[in-house]
Amino acid sequence: MTIALDGPRVPPLAGGRPESLVVLLHGIGANGDDLIDLAQYWGMLLPRTEFISLNAPFPCDFAPDRLQWFSVADRAPAKLLEGARTAAKLLDPCLDTLLAERGLAPERLALVGFSQGAMMALHVGLRRKEQIGAIVAFSGALRDGAALRAEIGGKPPVLLIHGEADDIIPFASMAEARAVLEALGVPVAVLARPGLGHGIDEEGLVAGGSFLRERLSPGTSERQ
Repeated sequence: MTIALDGPRVPPLAGGRPESLVVLLHGIGANGDDLIDLAQYWGMLLPRTEFISLNAPFPCDFAPDRLQWFSVADRAPAKLLEGARTAAKLLDPCLDTLLAERGLAPERLALVGFSQGAMMALHVGLRRKEQIGAIVAFSGALRDGAALRAEIGGKPPVLLIHGEADDIIPFASMAEARAVLEALGVPVAVLARPGLGHGIDEEGLVAGGSFLRERLSPGTSERQ
């Protein structure tokens, strides 16, 4: 498969070459434009970070003018895992290329995903042989726990954020993912958002930004 992934980009607020990279992965039925505004929220916290919001590779099942990482027409676990693996074959080498182009080490990369993008962030980020810096998963799920146990690569710190009123991906998915990650020795933090549906709120943005800053820019305060 030769699909090349790309999407909107925001360069480091401080200018110059990036010292770290945040790759944003949108949900089903959206595109890279859906999450790139997160760079405006987090740019001040990560002034030497470049943000790239990748477009998923496939047309959406229910909206062909929009995009998806994998089909959910058949929700059988084996089919969903197959779809995630297919998308991972495109996303994983794309991350390698992005890091190489910028001369960045793997630990300078963070993946941030929403919904299906969060599933991809967890699927790919936890299987990379060289450990990345962090994963932030908003309103996602870990559907492949059994496979992950056999395939896990690095164990980057993970932040799971989920609305308690989510009617798309059940709130219970956060506890399920946390249990799997803790059993595998992955450092994991969680943030439950009372009353929030399938979305990202201000508290989640603040928590996500702080988590990324701690992992990607531990010396920022000393340099400013």
